[in-house]
Amino acid sequence: MNAPVNLDNLEVGFDVPALPGMDEADIQTPCLVLDLDALERNIKKMGDYAKAHGMRHRVHGKMHKSVDVAKLQEKLGGAVGVCCQKVSEAEVFARGGIKDVLVSNQVRDPAKIDRLARLPKLGARTIVCVDDIDNVAELSAAAQKHGTEIECFVEIDCGAGRCGVTTTEAVVEIAKAIDAAPNLKFTGIQAYQGAMQHLDSFEARKEKLDVAIAQVKDAVAGLCEAGLEPELVSGGGTGSYYFESNSGVYNELQCGSYAFMDADYGRILDKDGKRIDQGEWENSFFILTQVMSHAKADKAICDAGLKAQSVDSGLPFIFGRDDVEYIKCSDEHGVISDPDGVLAVGEKLRLVPGHCDPTANVHDWYVGVRNGKVETVWPVSARGKAY
Repeated sequence: MNAPVNLDNLEVGFDVPALPGMDEADIQTPCLVLDLDALERNIKKMGDYAKAHGMRHRVHGKMHKSVDVAKLQEKLGGAVGVCCQKVSEAEVFARGGIKDVLVSNQVRDPAKIDRLARLPKLGARTIVCVDDIDNVAELSAAAQKHGTEIECFVEIDCGAGRCGVTTTEAVVEIAKAIDAAPNLKFTGIQAYQGAMQHLDSFEARKEKLDVAIAQVKDAVAGLCEAGLEPELVSGGGTGSYYFESNSGVYNELQCGSYAFMDADYGRILDKDGKRIDQGEWENSFFILTQVMSHAKADKAICDAGLKAQSVDSGLPFIFGRDDVEYIKCSDEHGVISDPDGVLAVGEKLRLVPGHCDPTANVHDWYVGVRNGKVETVWPVSARGKAY
């Protein structure tokens, strides 16, 4: 198991951006800051929702890539484990003590399959997605070699257009092969509709999910008819969890971004037409940046550019400010429109990034703050684990 990270003898500004006990004003920038109060409220809220609706909640580890955040989600939100997208990422969480790990993706490379088959030896229930019957024999051989059991979800393409099979016949065929294979267990269905999570309109998201839910219900009926009733039907994200949890067929959610919130997710609308970051969830995840130049009267330049964030889903917005705007960036600089010249050199700002997942992956540390003080510093445990 991974030992807790020892912060002793680490130098602020070189090894880490801050240490516990420091004033928030002294944090080195640019870095990732977590508002611990907001983060904890988000986690508890989703946990309460899942419990009230009889749902398991398997949090998405690819969002934060942090063993510490995952453990907080288990402690405060009753999370049952994590989803991961890559075997190396899953191994970080298993080594960190997470006991229920789903690789919500296909694993086909022989070396990766071999590592996957060793995950149960770390004490973790290990589940993987399958969408090709040929993969069944590969997984079975590796599990037999290591004397372990790999559980399998048959993945349905319910609208994302990526991995997954599209017919009930294919689901049943693969499930039968898994059930017959030594050292494998057919556990259920993976049915995550990723393509609709960021559609602005609540009604547009519901329309997509209605189609997906019908598809999943048909697959479950086919499996039951074949004597293979699924234990778990897993899916659902921050933009859709209320649909899956009221479907009568899903029993496990896979929400991730709700805990942090980013600019892209925040703009989608709830059933009342309100942005979800203005009531449903809170922004708890920020890039802390500092104004480094104001040589131009109407522009401030900050130290958070492309290397501090991902802009695949758009530029960040400046949290809590409507008088200034982050308008463009290059490698090491962010340009802020400041028409009234209100910003001062050295002033610190919180940016809400466009997309939290890839932004987290370019940093080494989270700085957790509460009441103006640094309370904790957590490593981005699975940073770079993309293989």
